[in-house]
Amino acid sequence: MKENRNMTTIKTPKKLIEVALPLDDINIASAREKSIRHGHPSTLHLWFARRPLAAARAILFAQMVNDPGYERHLGRGVNKEKAKLERERLFSIIRDLVKWENTNNEDVLNRARDEINRSWRETCELNAGKPGFDPERLPVFHDPFAGGGSLPLEAQRLGFETYATDLNPVPVVLNKAMIEIPPRFKDRAPVGPKEYAAKQSRIEEIWSGAQGLSEDLRRYGNWVLQQATERLAQHYPKIKLPHRLGGGKATVLTWLWCRTVASPNPAAGGVHVPLAKSFQIASREGREFWIEPKVSEDRLSYEFVLKEDGPPAYPSTVGGRGGICVLTDSPITLNYIRAEGVAGRMGQRLMAAVVETSNGKAFVAASEIEEPDFSGMEQTAPDAEILHWAGCTNVVVYGMKTFPSLFNLRQQLALSTFSSLVVEARELVKRDAVAAGFPDDGVTLRDGGAGATAYAEAISVYLACAIGRAADYWNTLTSWESGGEFVAHAFTKHALPIVWDYGEINPLTDGGGSWSSALGWIARVIDLLPANAPGHVFQLDAAKGTIPSEVQTVVSTDPPYYDNVPYSNLSDFFYIWLRPCLRDVFPDVFATRQTPKEDELVASHSLYEDIGDAMKHFTDGMTLALRQIHAKSNDSVPVTIYYAFKQSDTGASGTASSGWESFLESVIKAEFVITGTWPVRTERSSRGRAIGSNALASSIVLVCRKRDKNAEAISRRDFQRELKDHLRDALEEMIGGVEGVSPVAPVDLAQAVIGPGMAVFSKYSSVLEADGSPMTVHTALTLINKMLTDGADDFDSDTHFCLAWFDEQGWADGDFGQADVLARAKGTSVQAVAAAGVVRSGGGNVRLFKPAEYAADWRPENDNNTPVWEALHQMIRALQSSGETAAGELLAGMPARADQIRNLAYRLYTLCERKKWADEARAYNELVTAWSAIEQAAGEFGVVNTQRELDI
Repeated sequence: MKENRNMTTIKTPKKLIEVALPLDDINIASAREKSIRHGHPSTLHLWFARRPLAAARAILFAQMVNDPGYERHLGRGVNKEKAKLERERLFSIIRDLVKWENTNNEDVLNRARDEINRSWRETCELNAGKPGFDPERLPVFHDPFAGGGSLPLEAQRLGFETYATDLNPVPVVLNKAMIEIPPRFKDRAPVGPKEYAAKQSRIEEIWSGAQGLSEDLRRYGNWVLQQATERLAQHYPKIKLPHRLGGGKATVLTWLWCRTVASPNPAAGGVHVPLAKSFQIASREGREFWIEPKVSEDRLSYEFVLKEDGPPAYPSTVGGRGGICVLTDSPITLNYIRAEGVAGRMGQRLMAAVVETSNGKAFVAASEIEEPDFSGMEQTAPDAEILHWAGCTNVVVYGMKTFPSLFNLRQQLALSTFSSLVVEARELVKRDAVAAGFPDDGVTLRDGGAGATAYAEAISVYLACAIGRAADYWNTLTSWESGGEFVAHAFTKHALPIVWDYGEINPLTDGGGSWSSALGWIARVIDLLPANAPGHVFQLDAAKGTIPSEVQTVVSTDPPYYDNVPYSNLSDFFYIWLRPCLRDVFPDVFATRQTPKEDELVASHSLYEDIGDAMKHFTDGMTLALRQIHAKSNDSVPVTIYYAFKQSDTGASGTASSGWESFLESVIKAEFVITGTWPVRTERSSRGRAIGSNALASSIVLVCRKRDKNAEAISRRDFQRELKDHLRDALEEMIGGVEGVSPVAPVDLAQAVIGPGMAVFSKYSSVLEADGSPMTVHTALTLINKMLTDGADDFDSDTHFCLAWFDEQGWADGDFGQADVLARAKGTSVQAVAAAGVVRSGGGNVRLFKPAEYAADWRPENDNNTPVWEALHQMIRALQSSGETAAGELLAGMPARADQIRNLAYRLYTLCERKKWADEARAYNELVTAWSAIEQAAGEFGVVNTQRELDI
């Protein structure tokens, strides 16, 4: 008789992640990690929207470890005081675990592994005799959306046998490089002859972990470079230096090019003129250089000359609104530039070269050297069309419709040459591996081999990663950074935007962006890979299948974010170069000319004209994927899902999010209950999209359990009653913060509150409307968000009037009659509100004062009629004009109002977001973001009101 696997028969202790987390420590470590480069897996090869290792490690640990609190129905746990102490002990493990310096600290990792195993054994004892609960064997880990590999890698580091799957071939290869190959060749010495070693190589007698792999990457990578240099040297000749630099010859490190179009002004005679975003090539203090287009006297030609004194004649010749012709000073419209590009008439011209001299790096203007000649070269890049996604692949509108068009002919030749050498190196590695004692069994890497054939293929995987890194630097979408004097790679954003002036790197040098540089970055990553537990990686559509594991899995995953990143559209940039290198190694993975598009779980703007159809594709596919997870995941362990999105569908009734709505609908259809949510701040505050904006900065980690199959339905009225009670406590914790966790930023609140709200909604089989139909996720989200602006905060009557008037009028004048009616409804009068000093009333109009209009000499201890509205906006005025200390001084005079002021700031931020009043929203967000510093400043001033009462 088949045993009943109904989840109600499984005893499921609460996990730490369902109760408490040291979130501030995780957030600090996650944000810091984004600035760490050497040895970080993100430098193996570019992938999009990676999760920090610190967050991945901490979340998985807390997902597996049982909370120490008492659970009467299970007869486990300890009392409240002991549980608090035990949680703090577990927190201390997490605090050590998230530090980058402890990534491979075996003492710290073993403490974490021991806790995971101890909790698993306790869970197995509670479920003794049931299938899948072997106390000597952890369940396997699976991430069905493996992407950049952070989650599978950290699962492996924590001791799990790990499965990583993805539909896209690029992350399949990256995950194989990180979790599948290293354990298979663990502790093996390198096989490459030492004469292949470059100067950066390490020569050791003891090779642990994946260090042998990394050394062979260096050795065979250097062999590839030697061979490439012989084949390509003629295309990268040294140049003659001008007399001002001492003459002689020098190696070019970088060629600096700009795009050109024929001037639309007939007076220019059809001459191609430069389109450059900046002519500045060095901008450090004491070392400033720029290139200037020097126009001939007849204004029919120009040449580029080097300048270092006086203001540049042309800071730029192209921008967001179009360009300018340097010959005639006439405008060039963007439409004209695009038309020329589409017609294939956009060109390029050398502006300068960066050269290596005996005195260091120097600049040479194009007029001083001979421009490289590409006339004898042909296209060698694999042909592939760019599938256009408006806003993400804008190169297409400038005529760059194929991936080869993103590389100049010399860059194509270099990448093709290096790629062919990666294939040639495979036989060389195999020969050396056999000589070193590897079995010559002919078993391939994809078939589980660990002999000479598989090892040679493994090294070619890492060499192919170097090709991918090289492609990111050897293209015409790079940019020259004048401050640091280096070439920035193409994918600084998840997009392919037009770049007007770019840097072409010499791949044969050892400078930044070169082949040698790529080898060094990758080798440092391999050195630090754990290689401590088996890893398995497959190409798999998450909606159509799951891994061939006999036991239930632990799942933590980071699925696609609706339509945030067009993964397949962008990853073809790398795929076309990886495929020639690895098609023979993984023929199934690289069977197609481009990456899969139609089955990708994103709301594709490229494949669907109707956003409704794109949303349906995403929701239906994600539902199937989550059902696969539901069926395969271990009943005793919650599933954790990272999700971050910000796209508001705003109406009078509140705010809902298309991305969240689609995703949460899939979660609920897959019969999951959301038991916890954590706003994990995984992005650097300095990232491009966040600067000067209210950009969302958190990933929300959803903690999900399987819904009870006997879950009941509930009426809309009862749902709203329960929602109000539940959200009151949840919002208090989010806004006020709890032990170890800072308050949620206003910009994140609308997203964070969805978690506890959906926890109520998702635990029922359905919420029934008055007509008996089930409530939609959209309606539930609207009700949840509405709580943020319609809450029953204990504000004074004047503040309630100001809230309502602001909602209607903003800072604009409004009719006195309407204001009078509203004021009476709120229990006050226009005269009273004006007397309080928050509105101007006259001439039949009423207007709220803006923060800057409040009196700068106002002191709360001297004002016996201070609405919360006035207190908040006085603090905003002080913060904006004089900083946190001034705002803290005001707060010290009204400490009893602190919570109300902060709560009002949250309410107003949410209202402004709904109204799309970005500037107003920013002011409230800035106040709450600075709240801790303001409170600290207030503490230094002392509590003014309290002191005054003591004096009385």
